[in-house]
Amino acid sequence: MIGFIGSVFSPWYRWSGRKNPQNHVCINVATYGPGGRFTMTDRGESALRQTGARLEVGPSMMRWEGDQLVIDIDEISGPPLINRIRGQIRVIPSALTGLELPLTPDGAHIWRPFAPTSRIEVDIDRHGWQWQGEGYFDANFGTRALEEDFSYWTWGRFPTKSGATCFYDATRLDGSTLAAAYQFDADGNGRSIPLPPLAKMRRSLWAVKRETRADAGFKPRQTLNMLDAPFYSRSAVQTQIDGEIVTGVHEALDLRRFRSPLLKPMLAVRVPRRKNWNFNTSPAGS
Repeated sequence: MIGFIGSVFSPWYRWSGRKNPQNHVCINVATYGPGGRFTMTDRGESALRQTGARLEVGPSMMRWEGDQLVIDIDEISGPPLINRIRGQIRVIPSALTGLELPLTPDGAHIWRPFAPTSRIEVDIDRHGWQWQGEGYFDANFGTRALEEDFSYWTWGRFPTKSGATCFYDATRLDGSTLAAAYQFDADGNGRSIPLPPLAKMRRSLWAVKRETRADAGFKPRQTLNMLDAPFYSRSAVQTQIDGEIVTGVHEALDLRRFRSPLLKPMLAVRVPRRKNWNFNTSPAGS
């Protein structure tokens, strides 16, 4: 689940010239496994209400209740499985961190791992879509389009016995690279750690290149395909860190492909635009 102000993967935002991020907002929901759904409606400025503790986008919202992040969703999924998805997710961090990582030397892009170790409680209005488990909460901030500064990146977050380990690797358009590894404990303390070697993985179904970090000699593997697009892959990946076998969420993003204008009409099918919203009269989920 991702909340966007300035929906970076929206073709409508790109076609608008990215002049007004508040006019392209979204709460993206993706569920996995049999009957999985994907929602990513690009909404206009009238659908946005925001405070320091609340992000409301049309019929869905994220809000802090004490030390819990509560996410209420009421969205319509995109093709090929078009129907409504409603429910609530609670994210309960073990602690919040103050760490942030500039992804470019000028700080135009920043990664902030607010709660790298969390529990989540999921209650979706479908049979069997209720569960509790491991979660996390992070954010990316930027003042330029991703494809203006990067050609490729991978990111991974892996729960460990002591907390969580995150890897961030990127290739910038100027040829420079970012390579970072952070370890977090349950109290939210984060520290930079030595980088394990890069290890190649099998390409995604759309042949997106994938790699992550692993102990020398270990071959990481995908255990669950979550989201596959011509420029993006999200999956559960098993790797080994300091001798511990762990499974976490891994992303690979090919910005060279994303820059292609041919992709934008394809994305528009999956990312519908709903410009107008009235909180007093709009029906939920529209």
